[in-house]
Amino acid sequence: MANTATIRTIVGIIGNIISLGLFLSPIPTFLKIVKQKSVADFKPDPYVATLLNCAVWVFYGMPFVHPDSTLVWTINGAGFIIESAYTTIFILYSPGSKRRRILIILAIEAVFFAVVVLVNMLAFHTTKDRTLIVGIICIIFNILMYASPLTVMKMVIKTKSVKYMPFYLSLANFLNGIVWLIYSLLKFDINILIPNGLGALSGLVQLILYATFYKTTRWEDDDDDKSRSEVQLSNV
Repeated sequence: MANTATIRTIVGIIGNIISLGLFLSPIPTFLKIVKQKSVADFKPDPYVATLLNCAVWVFYGMPFVHPDSTLVWTINGAGFIIESAYTTIFILYSPGSKRRRILIILAIEAVFFAVVVLVNMLAFHTTKDRTLIVGIICIIFNILMYASPLTVMKMVIKTKSVKYMPFYLSLANFLNGIVWLIYSLLKFDINILIPNGLGALSGLVQLILYATFYKTTRWEDDDDDKSRSEVQLSNV
């Protein structure tokens, strides 16, 4: 039992490192936004959505919801801070209409999260019941997030080009899914297993597409930084 717990801890630490890399991957995009003092046509949706997703997973990892999940809330806590920074930059450099939209969405998310916390803490009195309810919410959010690369994969198949589907990001997504899948199996947790199993599958499909269409990709064309960045955001 002790050996399994040790292995699970090591796997969780590796998962934290890979996930942190994924959270930090959009930094070049935001350096560009700060430099230009404009968000241009970049969309805040992935960051705002990930912000709420991280908040719910942090709550899930709390000992009074799902005991022995320290490595779940640590990485999602870091993700929440990072996504908060990204969202703040969007608010600072967005025009009035877009800024109001972001603030409205954040307010809705805050109310939703508060309701989730209050209902779980007041209506459910065992970690088993709290894990069930919060876990279902986490699974739904993660499935929605993992569905976002489908548009990118559709574009790859249509254009027979992987130019805007970065290999290393696809590989990181695949490894991240695999690591957290193993973590969930070492001490069975279906709420972590389902979304990360789907994430690993999504990453695998992206890698297969990359291998399939690599030779038909026209690398000599000028890169479109905006398109590449948007694809990276969708994957993350």
